[in-house]
Amino acid sequence: MNQLIRDLLDGPGPFLLVPDAVLLPEGPAEGMAVVVAEGSFLAVGDAEEVQHTHPHLDPVRLPGHLLMPGFVDAHHHLTQTFGSALAYGEPSEIFRRVWVPLEGALDEESAYTAAKLAALEALRGGFTTVTDAGNRTGVDVDVVASAARDAGIRCVLGLICDDALPDGTDPGHRRPSTAERAEKHLARYEGDALVHASLAVSIPEAATTATLQRTARLAAEAGATVQIHVNEHLAGVERSLVRHGLRPLEHLHHLGVLGPQLLAAHATLLTPRELTLLADTGTAVSYNPVASAWKGNAVAPATTMAERGIRFGLGTDGTRGDGFRLSEAAEFAQRLAYGLATGDSSCGAGWTWLEHATRGGADAVGLGARTGTIATGLAADFLLVDVTTPELALSWDLPWELVRRGNRDQISAVFVAGRLRLWRGLPTGWDGPALVGQATVLARAAVERAPITRVHRTSTAARERGTAR
Repeated sequence: MNQLIRDLLDGPGPFLLVPDAVLLPEGPAEGMAVVVAEGSFLAVGDAEEVQHTHPHLDPVRLPGHLLMPGFVDAHHHLTQTFGSALAYGEPSEIFRRVWVPLEGALDEESAYTAAKLAALEALRGGFTTVTDAGNRTGVDVDVVASAARDAGIRCVLGLICDDALPDGTDPGHRRPSTAERAEKHLARYEGDALVHASLAVSIPEAATTATLQRTARLAAEAGATVQIHVNEHLAGVERSLVRHGLRPLEHLHHLGVLGPQLLAAHATLLTPRELTLLADTGTAVSYNPVASAWKGNAVAPATTMAERGIRFGLGTDGTRGDGFRLSEAAEFAQRLAYGLATGDSSCGAGWTWLEHATRGGADAVGLGARTGTIATGLAADFLLVDVTTPELALSWDLPWELVRRGNRDQISAVFVAGRLRLWRGLPTGWDGPALVGQATVLARAAVERAPITRVHRTSTAARERGTAR
């Protein structure tokens, strides 16, 4: 029996891996093996049969480990990592007061470092794919692509195509570069093993009608996604009603922008009619439960979306990079917002949230044919999870246990595109602690020069104010 030794796993392969169990869409399966070669799963099946058909490979036995798909983060802002804690306690629409000023204070070095730090945190939390909704740093978006590639994580990379005036109106002339930039961006990463191009509009009112329609068409033709923050905050919904007489999602439908190419971020404030629009058009949603708790107005009705067949994944929105905790938050938020009121003690059960954190997420971000499932022919993006810990060893229902009791400490190894990228919390092939040290210095400088406006005081200041009463 092999011990779980890094030297057996750190290389180009091929590998024949024999874990205790493999997490398949239908549930955990014992007696399975996988062959990893050239970045993909060459075979997935009965262990004896796989070993028989690959006699030239020495099996690597993985005692006490579950092999499961890597998590897919359907919504992230990789260049906002330096200011994560600045959002705590803030009221909604913090992008105006915190994120836009902070991103504007980043130069190429700090943008790269922030993005790579986000990628490291994501890998440590079991994410093998992150979806970046674009940035407003002013530096070439390829800086973020390089950071993701260097970290070894798969990245759906958004290019922001905003072109409306600050008040949301059409400037009356086209920025000739917007469409050209979008087309070049979609072509720029063709054939890239880890980076997948996407387009993005910050919010519907940030782009002209022509650009909203053009980006939807270009993305659909390229098999890519357009990411737009939709129906997240009450203020945004009310601005759309005043301006268009329609809610944001209804407005996008009126313009013909809804469809399988659209990834609607947040979508927390949905009417029954808007749920029908999502279902009928095949539009995908990023359900971001932690973001709702930290800065939102509501919790997206994800259990209802699952029941109605609406495509959705789970997103961190840059809050914290732990796939297990995100899955738990997804279930927990549904329970508090909807399940308790209706007596729904199941709330989708564990499998629903694992499904949408992996395969459903991959589908939502446009990579369903490439990753998200342990299956022959798909990218070998997977985790080795230690199931001998006190939290998981006494197993009766592993999907539920992974959602309720899993965390990043139980992840022994993270593989992306068939290569070992993280081993027991540390990246392979590059110096993670050194990056964290560099990020600490750069973050302080960036935050100091950014014109950030915070409403909420620090925790310590809030305590002093509270105890003084």
